[in-house]
Amino acid sequence: MSSDLSVVILAAGQGTRMRSALPKVLHAVGGKPMLQHVIEAARGLSAREIHVVYGHGGEMVRSALASQPVQWVEQAEQLGTGHAVSQAMPAIPDHHTVMVLYGDVPLITVETLRRLAEIAKQGLGLLTTHLPEPQGYGRIVRDDTGRVLSIVEEKDATEAQRRIQEVNTGMLATGAARLRRWLDSLDNDNAQGEYYLTDVIARAVQEGVTVETTHPGAVAEVMGVNNRVQLAALERDYQRRRSEALMLAGVTLLDPERFDLRGELEAGQDVVIDVNVVIEGRVSLGDGVHVGPNCYLRDVTVARGTRINSHCVLEQAEIGAECRIGPFARVRPETQLADRVHIGNFVEIKKSQVAEGSKVNHLSYVGDSTVGRGVNIGAGVITCNYDGANKHRTVIGDDAFIGSDSQLVAPVEIGAGATIGAGSTITRDTPAGELTLARAKQKTVQGWSRPVKKRE
Repeated sequence: MSSDLSVVILAAGQGTRMRSALPKVLHAVGGKPMLQHVIEAARGLSAREIHVVYGHGGEMVRSALASQPVQWVEQAEQLGTGHAVSQAMPAIPDHHTVMVLYGDVPLITVETLRRLAEIAKQGLGLLTTHLPEPQGYGRIVRDDTGRVLSIVEEKDATEAQRRIQEVNTGMLATGAARLRRWLDSLDNDNAQGEYYLTDVIARAVQEGVTVETTHPGAVAEVMGVNNRVQLAALERDYQRRRSEALMLAGVTLLDPERFDLRGELEAGQDVVIDVNVVIEGRVSLGDGVHVGPNCYLRDVTVARGTRINSHCVLEQAEIGAECRIGPFARVRPETQLADRVHIGNFVEIKKSQVAEGSKVNHLSYVGDSTVGRGVNIGAGVITCNYDGANKHRTVIGDDAFIGSDSQLVAPVEIGAGATIGAGSTITRDTPAGELTLARAKQKTVQGWSRPVKKRE
């Protein structure tokens, strides 16, 4: 794509029908603000500059997308789409091609935009589509030979024009010099009292400039969002598209309609993902990984052959090969599990390293810990890592056995091969290879009776 391309993204609308304090273009599709999707599509064209025209909630929009390589242009008064584009024009050289996109139309693809840029070389490129129910859209008016004459907004259209099913998407591309001239000639003599960008089409026709049209690969690419119903519809279309790409790449989704990808997923061969799984951030699943139903994975790497059973939450963690996790397990950030580790039901692991072959199978909490190879941690074991002010580490040596319902009060070290008797509270380091117990003396109270309810 030519480097002499400037993209203008209109993102100044208030979005009152969203009924939200959040600017419309910041509402998410696939875990990213709608405006970010459009910026990324524009970046795919290798445009020289991307200008985002903002207005309502502008500081919030700029703050949310501060890392994006764009030029911010304020539209202080919302006087129409033509006025919005004109705010960006002073910074665009005459020899550039200008492409106009919309911050609330998030599913537009790079492929469609490339076609639009290509036909703009003939004069003015216009992106249109056909809708069986075109209510609310500007209609494309053509002559008997099919030549585009103008775009008529629905509120200004005649009954005959309203029956036209070819509609304007709002996206166009043309030379900067002529676009600047046409924008300067716009007036607001219409039902809305606004300066319509669509009126430049009639200006182009009057000057004999060729107006070429192209269509998107799918109608969803050009669907905008005005309310939460439309937002939800685009979300499902986006997820369906991502699901199809994953399945074509070899991933088994047991029900693609019940899968949400809100980031990037890299998957090896024969990966199986069950229903209601949510992927966020960057996730990598090795060959043969199986993710059970109702799981949430964010920024995790999972090596080959690992099985994540149902209802597990894994965040910012590294999982080795052939591990077994869950059901109902939580693996928290900065956790590293080596190969063949078992993390069982209702177990929580946080900021810990667990070496090869170790098991934490039931109802336990392991936090701020280093666990050696071949360790068995029994049911109900807790590493007491927090003293109310600071966190402390627990170190468990290779082949140690931690009996059920024990508390390891950090900082503490359990020697290699040590055994901790069930029900112990360990407050000091324990020697390697020995049994350590820390229990209160057992006592039986003779003749004691349970309380009974008083009769009314």
